[in-house]
Amino acid sequence: MRFLVSLLICTAPLGASWPRVLDAAGLDHSRVVVLEGASAESVRAGFRPTAGRVQVRSVTDRINAKLQIVWAQEVRVPVFDVPAAATIFTREKWTGAPLAAGFRRGEQVVFWTAVPLGEKGYERFPYIPQALFELGLRPSVESRGLWAFFDSSYRLRADPEYLAARWRRGGVAALHIAAWHYWEPDAARDAWLARLIEACHRHAMTTYAWIELPHVSEEFWNRHPEWREQTATGQDAHLDWRKLMNLANTDCARAVDAGLRGLLKRFDWDGVNLGELYFESLEGYLNPARFTPFNADVRRVFQRQQGVDPQEFYDPGSKSYHLRDTRPLRRFLEFRAELAGKLQEEWLGRIESMRAEKPWLDVALTHVDDRFDTTMRDQLGADAARLLPAAARHKATFLVEDPATVWHLGPERYEEMARRYAAIAPAGSSLGVDVNVVERYQDVYPTRQQTGSELFQLVYAAARWFPRVALYFENSILDADWPLLAAAASTARSIEKSNETLIVDAPQSVTVAWSGCALVNGAPWRVQSAGQLLLPAGRSKVATCEGPADPLLLDFNGELRAVSVLNGRLRLDYDSRTRAIAVLPGKPERVVLLPPGRRTEWIDF
Repeated sequence: MRFLVSLLICTAPLGASWPRVLDAAGLDHSRVVVLEGASAESVRAGFRPTAGRVQVRSVTDRINAKLQIVWAQEVRVPVFDVPAAATIFTREKWTGAPLAAGFRRGEQVVFWTAVPLGEKGYERFPYIPQALFELGLRPSVESRGLWAFFDSSYRLRADPEYLAARWRRGGVAALHIAAWHYWEPDAARDAWLARLIEACHRHAMTTYAWIELPHVSEEFWNRHPEWREQTATGQDAHLDWRKLMNLANTDCARAVDAGLRGLLKRFDWDGVNLGELYFESLEGYLNPARFTPFNADVRRVFQRQQGVDPQEFYDPGSKSYHLRDTRPLRRFLEFRAELAGKLQEEWLGRIESMRAEKPWLDVALTHVDDRFDTTMRDQLGADAARLLPAAARHKATFLVEDPATVWHLGPERYEEMARRYAAIAPAGSSLGVDVNVVERYQDVYPTRQQTGSELFQLVYAAARWFPRVALYFENSILDADWPLLAAAASTARSIEKSNETLIVDAPQSVTVAWSGCALVNGAPWRVQSAGQLLLPAGRSKVATCEGPADPLLLDFNGELRAVSVLNGRLRLDYDSRTRAIAVLPGKPERVVLLPPGRRTEWIDF
């Protein structure tokens, strides 16, 4: 396959993965010449094979020199001489033989690899987008709509202003903060969280109290051993980092409700994320040391309904021993899934009632996928089909979480996942997907964690098929990936450029690189900051105009529909699930919190 990669009509033999890699990073590849191996074009550009050969399995990349990069299969490669002007990005780990390099030639970027990229585009060279960025290419369009999870453990010394600015540059619109660390009042921790929320608002980001019931907090666990969840072995359910409480106990639920109300009152939250409220574990009943719920309350209810104590499933002397008679166990798995659904609905209702004091509170429900991986219902009690109608009634975003069992699969899974959820979601549902950026336990190549082209393709595919994309979590995203993350999340349908105009068609608000005065669809447009022009969803034709930029709105995190000025006031037409945040110029810049909904609001400036 040959792909046109340069305005100078220079072409080279390319795999189908090249445009996908560049598009997923949001880079303008109209000025790129891509060369491969010892082709005639490569030799003319100065990439010449020598008589030497090297076996390649492990490589290093200057973008992230400490990262372990291993190819799935060893490849025998010629040792190449490269032009003196070229920057070598990827080398064979032990010999230093060059494997990927590039240089600028005027407005053109020439990039070369010693071997093909592979079908997926990231099997061998994860950091091609970053390399092209270093060579001067810049994203054409960026998203500002990502969600990200944040856990403040061991980071209370970090500067909230620095963190918030970094996240916003990376395209984050909402931060979901691990709220269990702040469940009980603490002067020092509370002051830091208040500063963090203020910093997020200054950078046009909303904040959600992310809770992980039935985990409540470390202190709640220590204070209430009588309410601790139990595993099938009779041990307190301290599983991984979570310490699970028995929410089926009325007294426990009442205390948790009071704690949550206090948490939401103490801080200026914009929403709540009810995350992963179901049961452990991924091994299900086969691992009794992790199998819950086996507290006395749940066992008593099941025994009253079915005439058997669930503990008998693990007693070899019992008739109900699960290896001999699975019928009672099957009934318990169904009972368990039903109980998880009831608890989820109950806590959605409790959060709904808390909107009486803060009506702008948005709600998200993070729920592990059980449509793509159908074992999750028996393993965790997770049942998306049962829960989706309740989420729709409470106007909660249903955030589908990638289960660990599919972390090794490629970005194509998001299309299939979206199709399956669209088939069961009731009208009015709000769907999103939670992309786990983590070290994977499976054998994966070339990196243990998603980074570079793989991460960008995951984010791009997720954004194509789901209206909301959340990243778990902000601290696991490598430094090398942040500059292109917002571009990867953009799903602009078309981008046309000339010297003085830019045409963008995007399903959601986006930013484009721009400086100076701008006309959008023929009208003056004054929503601009730091070389970025914020555009509404739909088709926008941007053109240059005379005069200074003179912005009236620097940033906005709602879904902007229109902006106009009348009688010295700024009119904003927008949609927002929670408070929309407008950042206006000034010394200092002014932050205005606007009501949620489909609104028209006027702001004095």
